[in-house]
Amino acid sequence: MNVPLLDLQAQYAPLRDEILAAIARVCDSQRFIMGPEIDALEHELAALLDIRHAIAVSSGTDALLLALMTLDVKAGDEVITTPFSFFATAGCVVRVGARPVLVDIDPQTFNVDPALVAAAINPRTRAIMPVHLFGASADMDEIMAAADRAGIAVIEDAAQAIGATYRSRPVGGIGALGCFSFFPSKNLGAFGDAGLVTTNDDALAAKARLLRTHGMKPKYYHHLVGGNFRMDALQAAVLRVKAPHLDGWTEGRRRNAARYRALFRDAGLEGAIAVPADPADRRHIYNQFVIRTPERDGLKRHLDEQGIGNEIYYPVPFHLQPCFADLGCRPGALPHAERAAVESLAIPIYGELTDAQQRAVVSTIAEFVQRNVGAAR
Repeated sequence: MNVPLLDLQAQYAPLRDEILAAIARVCDSQRFIMGPEIDALEHELAALLDIRHAIAVSSGTDALLLALMTLDVKAGDEVITTPFSFFATAGCVVRVGARPVLVDIDPQTFNVDPALVAAAINPRTRAIMPVHLFGASADMDEIMAAADRAGIAVIEDAAQAIGATYRSRPVGGIGALGCFSFFPSKNLGAFGDAGLVTTNDDALAAKARLLRTHGMKPKYYHHLVGGNFRMDALQAAVLRVKAPHLDGWTEGRRRNAARYRALFRDAGLEGAIAVPADPADRRHIYNQFVIRTPERDGLKRHLDEQGIGNEIYYPVPFHLQPCFADLGCRPGALPHAERAAVESLAIPIYGELTDAQQRAVVSTIAEFVQRNVGAAR
């Protein structure tokens, strides 16, 4: 059985008519930049996420960049973050002229280790940027406590975590600012690039909105040097159709995650394959279901051969990327991130995944493990 890593057609088919009608509505209006679709989406997402302000932007990357600019992070500043995430996390820090300070991850959750965050704070630290990786919240109480002691801000990179919670609080609404991505493969995906900045702070929201449109208010009067971070109205219209379904899709992913755990246990794979941590005080939304094994590369080849979708997130941590060589980190400096980079593999988890498809995934993994265990003996 072929099982794709993600099947967007399965999500799209039942919404096709409604989505096409929404797109037609924007085309008929000829309002493609800002306007009523953006205003409505922002209102609806703020309510959905239980966060005071939702600011629609052009991508998840631009959300991070806008958040850093809103906090005036600049050359000479440092931002503490993780080495194990999508490139934009550290890349945006460098783009505003600041220096990313990379600290190792908790090997159980893949998220940044809060004790190491606290230890890395110094007079140059301007912000902390934890990532809620793969859909699970970072340990925000400890991170917020460290930030509060130092009087610095926290930007939540929640690009993969829309709808996730930490101790009943929505991610994106715990720090000063939150950043989300609506890349098509996300749990809530647009039909292209789109993103969101969130905050409960009125002043930060006003500044972010100003910076989103070149610092301009009114037209042609510029108070700050901002950027063009506007979301297209077509993307907003698509997201407005899809957003009411987010909770249902998330619960589908969570049910599939629970089924995977049972299937892995029943197949006797618990000692050979590590499944994602699922802390009781957090709502994991499973943007990815990432397993771990020292035999990752061999397992990936086997899954590829059998038609089972999979993906490596992420094969090279930031401190070993050529573009960050000037940070001065050597191999071995951040061992947990480095180990995660060579052991982690994402398998299908989308809500429309069937029981039969999941059984095919697990049985294919079991075949590989049994073959390798037999060879080792």
